[in-house]
Amino acid sequence: MKTNYEVRYAAHPNDAKSYDTQRIRKDFLIEKLFSVNEVNMVYSMYDRMVVGGAMPVGEVLNLETIDPLKAPYFLTRREMGIYNVGGIGTVKAGDAVFTLDNKEALYVGSGDRTITFESADATNPAKFYFNSVTAHKNYPDRKVTKADAIVAEMGALETSNRRNVNKMLV
Repeated sequence: MKTNYEVRYAAHPNDAKSYDTQRIRKDFLIEKLFSVNEVNMVYSMYDRMVVGGAMPVGEVLNLETIDPLKAPYFLTRREMGIYNVGGIGTVKAGDAVFTLDNKEALYVGSGDRTITFESADATNPAKFYFNSVTAHKNYPDRKVTKADAIVAEMGALETSNRRNVNKMLV
């Protein structure tokens, strides 16, 4: 198991105007989210947000704290939303265990506890995408299925833009 992270700094709007495609991709595109038995993260200075991915294949992955957080646990002063884009998997938050199927989400509130990721089937591994931000209040953990989502109907058939947006974590 390996934890990888990088820190990305905010860009001043006047500087960003002069960026070419290569520089925009370097500063804003996250190319490596899912790697076998790794947790990959980007800590962004935009709102101190962490964007990451975990893909456990045959082993349990721990969500380790990273140096910029200056905290004993990843969620000591943070909360996170997790969305499974792969096979069935399990997220353990302290003593609580949540099984997430494909396209199911989990909100995990702040607190000093261990977070782990595990796949049910190594041949069809879970791929846990997550976002984490600072938390100023602790809210209870909650699993969200597609049936629980708030569905927003967007666009129009006339403009070939009709779609439903399933708001999992609001």
